[in-house]
Amino acid sequence: MQFSADLRDRVTDGRITVSYRLWSRPQVKVGGVYRRNAVTIRVDDIELVPFSSITDDDLARTGEPDLEALRHRAAHAGPIDDDTLVYRVEFHVVDSPE
Repeated sequence: MQFSADLRDRVTDGRITVSYRLWSRPQVKVGGVYRRNAVTIRVDDIELVPFSSITDDDLARTGEPDLEALRHRAAHAGPIDDDTLVYRVEFHVVDSPE
């Protein structure tokens, strides 16, 4: 998984642990380990959910200030309405791939 430059430090230090992605199919799998730049993450969970189901807790875990900012960031692959299905990816940083 790739993260925007402005999010990388917060992913690396564990403040960001959830990402929402507009994919046509999953690009990661549960238990998968992915290295990008200086960070290695392990995917804990992935599920397909409507954008409108994003909770305040999950929003805080994305590092975005509000739903519209999250909608804008996730919409690189197309427009996102409240009923658009997006992948919710929960992950954590690992020190080294196992």
